[in-house]
Amino acid sequence: MERPERSEFDSVDPAPPSDEKNIESLRTSLCDEDERMFLRMRALFSLRNIGGQKSVDALAAAFESDSALLKHEIAYVMGQMQDSAAVPHLIDRLSDLKEDVMVRHEAAEALGAIGDHIAMSTLREFVNDESIVVAESCEVAIDLLDYVSSKKLNYS
Repeated sequence: MERPERSEFDSVDPAPPSDEKNIESLRTSLCDEDERMFLRMRALFSLRNIGGQKSVDALAAAFESDSALLKHEIAYVMGQMQDSAAVPHLIDRLSDLKEDVMVRHEAAEALGAIGDHIAMSTLREFVNDESIVVAESCEVAIDLLDYVSSKKLNYS
């Protein structure tokens, strides 16, 4: 059995990136609710690999999807990209109490991975969220942001 290819982000992705390089075309595929999820995922990983503000905006447009799985994966790749342009979009997902817990949790972790202190007040706001998964994800993200600043972890 052939092993899946590792991405430049050192992850094994659930779908290989598309050969398409046009951001608008990839955005259209990603946001198409009638498209097969596998093809939407291919567009998602292509946008991650291309990177930059336009790719982040295309990914964020798909946060309007009905699929919690897709939105979770979008938040995850935004964390991988470590682009501060994603921070406002991730803050919106974390702050939306109607959003699926899986998406909110991944948004919190992505904010920690990006390491932009602009997210700190939002993470602190949700560290006591009624969802333990979201609360603990915010705690981890805060610790990661603190670690990035001080280079030491504080688990007491």
